[in-house]
Amino acid sequence: MYMQIKHIIFDFDGTLMDTAPVILATMAATIKEMGLPERTVEQCRETIGKRLEDIPEMLFPGVPDISTEYAATYRRIFTQENKPGLAKPFPGVIDTLRTLNSLGYSMAVASSRNRASLQEFVDNLELADLFFMLVGGDDVAEAKPAPEPVFAICRKTGWLTADTLVVGDATYDILMGRNAGCPTCAVTYGNQSRSQLLSVSPDFIIDSFTELPECIRWRI
Repeated sequence: MYMQIKHIIFDFDGTLMDTAPVILATMAATIKEMGLPERTVEQCRETIGKRLEDIPEMLFPGVPDISTEYAATYRRIFTQENKPGLAKPFPGVIDTLRTLNSLGYSMAVASSRNRASLQEFVDNLELADLFFMLVGGDDVAEAKPAPEPVFAICRKTGWLTADTLVVGDATYDILMGRNAGCPTCAVTYGNQSRSQLLSVSPDFIIDSFTELPECIRWRI
């Protein structure tokens, strides 16, 4: 089956921006400050892309009622640690986004990062003019892999989900897209492995963001 993709919804952390180093450092500092059991780098990496409030249940299922404190502590430390320029876009992201814009694709971002932080990153990169809409984790009741972030964007923009590609580096990005009825593209350079991504059967899989324009042209 062939169809033309007209719109693209991107994940942010691990897809557009290499924020893993500052995220992992902030998580380690948060865990230490709160006196929580130590977790490995890989265990922490598996949670990147989830809402902060949802992470304690994943990492510390036996520790009740810490979601609010964890999220507040993390945000305070992240603000201290995230010095300008520390997190950078992945290679080719900026130029490729501008290429996609010039080719006529309309674009948006659906992130689990809170809206204010997401907006700050996009503004600092001078990319706000490229995106029709930004959706943060605090903009929706149900986060990834639920389809609500995609539906929120499509309702606002009038996009059809069948014409809208969801691009992400994690299984829950791909599942969000599939649950919304969208074609999906996984990127392998982010926070999850190729084998993890293949386990949820994305329609496309790419090793470099620069492959995206040719990958999606007229096919599914």
